[in-house]
Amino acid sequence: MDFHIPPETEVLRRRLRDFIDHDVLPLEADRAHFDAHENIAPEPLARMRERAKAIGIWAPQAPVERGGMGLSMVSRAVLYEEANRSIFGPVCINAAAPDDGNISVLARVGTPEQQERWMQPIIDGTVRSAFAMTEPHPGGGSDPSMIGTTATRRGDRYIVHGRKWYITGAAEARHFILVARTSDDPRAGLTAFLFYADQPGWRILRRIGIMGPEEHGGHCELEFDGLEIPAENVLIGEGRGLKLTQTRLGPARLTHCMRWLGLARRCVEIARAYAGEREGFGIRLIERESIQMMLGGLAMDIETGRLLTMKAAWEIDRGGFARKEVSMAKIHVANLLHRAADTAIQINGARGYSKDTVLEWIYRYARQARLVDGADEVHRMVLNRELSGSGDGFFAWPTDE
Repeated sequence: MDFHIPPETEVLRRRLRDFIDHDVLPLEADRAHFDAHENIAPEPLARMRERAKAIGIWAPQAPVERGGMGLSMVSRAVLYEEANRSIFGPVCINAAAPDDGNISVLARVGTPEQQERWMQPIIDGTVRSAFAMTEPHPGGGSDPSMIGTTATRRGDRYIVHGRKWYITGAAEARHFILVARTSDDPRAGLTAFLFYADQPGWRILRRIGIMGPEEHGGHCELEFDGLEIPAENVLIGEGRGLKLTQTRLGPARLTHCMRWLGLARRCVEIARAYAGEREGFGIRLIERESIQMMLGGLAMDIETGRLLTMKAAWEIDRGGFARKEVSMAKIHVANLLHRAADTAIQINGARGYSKDTVLEWIYRYARQARLVDGADEVHRMVLNRELSGSGDGFFAWPTDE
């Protein structure tokens, strides 16, 4: 097993680290750079995006011929972790959800014409996008087979009726990927579509308030009441919507882990810095064994998460689905992020609970990690299914044959 990263990836990592340290982190220190939903405001975001393009750290997941970096999953893991040492980092380099996952899936399955019309503007940063799949009860959530939104074919068009909710980024998205039911076939009943925000026949019912800070465009509830989508805007083909969701969501879950590792590291950085200077009862906090155990435990958990994430990224790069690897990484890193924020707040005391640091921001954000793209319990069910199906093979080492 070789844990070395390519030299060119290390060059990019150092360049990105300098960008985060010198350009992006200072923005966090001034609330004037935040928007009303606690994310980076439009003006500083535009400046940071132009800077990222100028120094060659823009759109790591996008094809090189379309202005991206064309990186492997392993290399993306290195860069995404580094980027999310800042709460603003991923969006500044166009590696934030949901655009990140939408670019990736369109690059894999979109026709050349679809890539030009729908993907290129997302890569360029001129539009944002959303992925509309999750529905209110009794519709689909973690189980796509329960999707109730329908798309009925009439000639060369599909007419869409139904409802979606918790659609990330919908309030600012211009390009949408929609998953809807086109038949009752249990395996081939779903179809994926592309549509523009300014098309009639749908609306945003509400921007749903959430516990944590929001991605740009929030989390919205949508209603479809006769949206017409031309047949040319079907992705992959009618009845292949389940395949589309599998193609998109597996890697997207893993990129969440990559970013969350960066946030966990940031928590440790803030905690170590404060413990190194804060004194109580005659000694610095960092000299106390209890604090050392807290920080050492987090360091180990972060490294465990990195190894799980890297193994999954490696498996995807070699052409595998990495189902169990992604599920293990997702469970571990989601819970790690919450522990890291909680521990860092405890070490910082009242300072950590206040808005003098970004720890409380990360703490509120972290709670969603155990829910988005499949709750912990769903992923444990996936792991048990893999174990039941493969037995001892679940633990087999990969071999070159």
